[in-house]
Parts: sequence; C-alpha cells; structure tokens
Amino acid sequence: MQKQYEAYQQNSVLTASPGELTLMLYNGCLKFLNQAKRAVQEKNIEAKHTNLSKAQNIISELMVTLNFDYDIAKDMRKLYDYMNRRLIEANIKNDIDIISEVEELVTEFRDTWKEALIINRKKQYSTSGLV
Repeated sequence: MQKQYEAYQQNSVLTASPGELTLMLYNGCLKFLNQAKRAVQEKNIEAKHTNLSKAQNIISELMVTLNFDYDIAKDMRKLYDYMNRRLIEANIKNDIDIISEVEELVTEFRDTWKEALIINRKKQYSTSGLV
C-alpha cells in the first residue's frame, strides 16, 4: 500500500501545473511547520531543526520562482525573506510563537494562491466554451 501511495504522490507532482506545484509547496511548508511545532513541544531538537530546515528550503524555492516582471514579486520576496529569518530565530530559540507567526503568513499566501488558481480556471473554462 505504501508503494502505491508513493507512486500516486510522484505522479501527482509530475502531472501538476506550475500553479498546482506552487500550491503543493505551500501545503508542504505548512506540514513541516506543524511538525516543527510538535517537535518543540516534545523537546525533539533534531526533528524541530529538520522540519524548520525543510520549511525554509520550500520558502527559498518559492523565492526563486518569483516573476519580477510584476511589482508584487518584490514585496513577496521581502515577506519570504522575513519568514526565513523568523524561522532561523525560531530554530535558535525553540519558539513556537514564531513558528505560528510564519504559519499564519504561509497560510495566507496559500489561500490567496488557491483562490487565484480557481479564478484562473474559471476564466480558462469560460473562454474555451466549456462553462
């Protein structure tokens, strides 16, 4: 069963649109932030560090994918940079509140991105005559 799930996961990544991949990155980041908070509560320093590092790697990847042809990308880069700096601080201080702060920001980004995908799909279907 595990191998089937892994195959499904890999296939979903390989067939996802760039917009869906971004959504997956946001969701993965939230998962790692949640696991990091749990690790802090359990005083599992290694798991905390590993999960915060994974969240930071995702945020760094999101920064790389920004399209600077749009002015908003500069603001998003500043927020991503802020989130990464806060996660470094959370890692050093074992601070769940900082992780929660970043989690709220990532959730806002994720929800906004998800809404943009929905709007874009509706536009695509309405212009193709499918709606």
